[in-house]
Amino acid sequence: MIIKEIPLPGVDVSTPQGLINVAAMTVGTTVLGPGKRSVLWVQGCPFHCAGCIAPDWIPFRPANAVNPVEAAGYLLSDPEVTGITLSGGEPMMQALPLARLLEAAQRIRPVNVVVYTGFRYEDLHKHPPVVGVHRLLEMVDVLIDGPFIQKLNDNKGVRGSSNQRILRLTNKLDGFDFEDQPRSIELRVQNGQILIIGVPDNHLLQTLDQIVDRK
Repeated sequence: MIIKEIPLPGVDVSTPQGLINVAAMTVGTTVLGPGKRSVLWVQGCPFHCAGCIAPDWIPFRPANAVNPVEAAGYLLSDPEVTGITLSGGEPMMQALPLARLLEAAQRIRPVNVVVYTGFRYEDLHKHPPVVGVHRLLEMVDVLIDGPFIQKLNDNKGVRGSSNQRILRLTNKLDGFDFEDQPRSIELRVQNGQILIIGVPDNHLLQTLDQIVDRK
């Protein structure tokens, strides 16, 4: 999740069919799911949720075109990583290349998968927005679904607001408390961006915004 984007002059990356339009990736975090994991955020989201923590990742515009197999290798470049989290942006709008990423990752080693989506699970099954949604869902262990609603942000767990459901599609992560654990974040600077990894509470996010604005 991005707090501020530092402009990168001259960047104009198209996204050919079959590649992932990536907003950011990071390797080896301990937030956004259990254990040591890697995270990929996609560019582009149809929901425009008020108070979104990553407004720069809402527009459907070219960001970084990444081959799914190469992305899998990068995300699992740390041998201690045991899980992958997909967020954004809206991952379901790039379901097919993300499914290919996860298939490539599972060939490297078994990993658990957490995906954030603004769509409801039932709607994804009945009315998938793009090709590949069912293929992606088959590889997800925990789906955190529903749009972010700012007034329902209860500052608990790794979901943004209390309306979002923690759907355990397999039993792999049954022992992990997604709903009520205290929130924690990691701050990283990479590729010209200051990233918040995790779900910050409201007070912390306001403080970080003020610090970055002063800088």
